[in-house]
Amino acid sequence: MIRKLHCILRLNSTITQSIYRQRAPTVHCRNYATDEANANHKNDSSNTKRGGAAGSSKNLPSIRNPFAAAHEKTKNSYLTMVEIFEERDVHRRNHVEFIYAALKHMPDFGVEHDLEVYKALINVMPKGKFIPTNLFQAEFMHYPKQQQCIIDLLEQMEDYGVMPDYEMEAMLLNVFGNKGHPLRKYWRMMYWMPKFKNLSPWPLPDPVPDDTLEIAKLAVERMCTVDLRSKIDVFETSEIKDSLDDTWIVSGMSPEQSKLLREHSRQKALYIEGPFNIWIRNRRINYFTLRADADPEFLAQLDKAQVDEDDVTQIGVPLFGRAPPRRHNQLGKVRSVHQQDDGTIFAICATGTSTKDSLLSWIRLLEAHGNASLGEIPVLFRFTSTVPAKAEQIEGPSNLPAHSSDTSSNKEQPDSRP
Repeated sequence: MIRKLHCILRLNSTITQSIYRQRAPTVHCRNYATDEANANHKNDSSNTKRGGAAGSSKNLPSIRNPFAAAHEKTKNSYLTMVEIFEERDVHRRNHVEFIYAALKHMPDFGVEHDLEVYKALINVMPKGKFIPTNLFQAEFMHYPKQQQCIIDLLEQMEDYGVMPDYEMEAMLLNVFGNKGHPLRKYWRMMYWMPKFKNLSPWPLPDPVPDDTLEIAKLAVERMCTVDLRSKIDVFETSEIKDSLDDTWIVSGMSPEQSKLLREHSRQKALYIEGPFNIWIRNRRINYFTLRADADPEFLAQLDKAQVDEDDVTQIGVPLFGRAPPRRHNQLGKVRSVHQQDDGTIFAICATGTSTKDSLLSWIRLLEAHGNASLGEIPVLFRFTSTVPAKAEQIEGPSNLPAHSSDTSSNKEQPDSRP
């Protein structure tokens, strides 16, 4: 009798569940997807309207991405959308998807370096719900999806060089507790990021100026710190009568390099090589070098005559009244820092157009400003580029042969001066 009663109750429960499923409205799932996904969902929704009720139950449309649909890309509009999401739902459903969408569209709004915006996204998380209550929850990452979301947020801060503050620590403590993995990530960031913040010997303004000329000055000054007597000059190509490009040239040269240029043989050519890249934080500058091929025999003689004072294996200790050993490099020529094994560097520059005409104007300006020997030495252009588009950018549109990305094209052309 009891067994029959159980069977009747089970049958009744299955019937009521099937009736409830038929009467229940279609629930729209929320997913903060990209514009492409939204477009696909719109197409799916249009197809379901044509197909009828059977198709609508299979394809569920998602809501519109507020960050991709925003017309005004500013910080105020970004924070306004975050506040609207917080006030719309008390339970803050789909907060993880919302934070990921917000992180993706940060560069579009120009707030990827703003600490206030990151703290506003952390404030979206519900408070007190994700705090572990025992050791197993703490070690096995209680609520892993939410914790990984905030860890990705902190990693994006680390990638953009945004250092957190102590207020963020209190926010993470209220959300995940003192055993949460995001708080451990925060502690690691606060240990390492202050160490590396002011470690660079070339401090840069924050933010970096947008003017290309100012960035080029910073780049050339950084490269010229190898010789403290280097002088940075800013030339205008308009000083040369026959110049075609009207642009600026930032040149760096030291008195030691001028001396090496005067002593250079008139029979050996000089080369203008480049373009090479130097990064000033998130800005890239192309620069060129004026160099000559190295003389291995001459450099070997300088190395033999010079004693390395940092070599502790050759310490001479005077004993039993012996005189201290005589240093070999007290007199005579010493190898300069500009004389490298692959060549001697005489000057570096960065131009506004990076064209051959601007580089030719640079050579003429150096000749007019105390380097008269350049008029007696042949100068060749040697451009090395792994991308054919770079050669087109420097030389102008021409019929260049197609090269693969792993091959380099070296071109040497003589100076066009009379």
